Amino acid sequence: MEECWLDTSTNEYVSTLEIPEGISVTLEGRTILVQGKLGTVKKDFTKLPAFLRIEENTIKIHPYGTRRKDFAISKTATSIITNMIKGVQNGYKYKMKVVFAHFPITVKVKDGRVYVENFFGERKARISKIVGEATKVAVEGDDIVISGPHLEDVSQTAANIELSTRVKNKDQRVFLDGIYVYSRE
Repeated sequence: MEECWLDTSTNEYVSTLEIPEGISVTLEGRTILVQGKLGTVKKDFTKLPAFLRIEENTIKIHPYGTRRKDFAISKTATSIITNMIKGVQNGYKYKMKVVFAHFPITVKVKDGRVYVENFFGERKARISKIVGEATKVAVEGDDIVISGPHLEDVSQTAANIELSTRVKNKDQRVFLDGIYVYSRE
């Protein structure tokens, strides 16, 4: 549960975030490390203009200033840490659909890359990178399932696959071939 309030003694905004049971959060310099049952997520906050502290079972975020912008920065940091905690508890899963009209598209996963073969009858495979070590990509028929504990890695991998099959120099309303995200969990 997160909470934001104005500390009247110092006249600054303070965001607090409770750490749930079964999750361990450590602060090493300006890097936060969240560990849970699904793995470890690490995020560097060196460019965040705020103080980060862990006291007992809560994370406190004190922005450097007292303006609205500083309050927004503390809320952004709070939501990033919340997403990290949700990721190591439940994980994230994106489902993508392979769509084609004439040339059947085949998708293969090898060595941290996704190969999209026979896209529009092309001989060369379109290659996209899997971001993150804990991100898993599975091909199930016409679906591609991307899962992992880090939201940024999972969503960037899905974006890389979708961008690798982008149609260029053709009317996108007619040529609908590609791989598209249809579910985020």
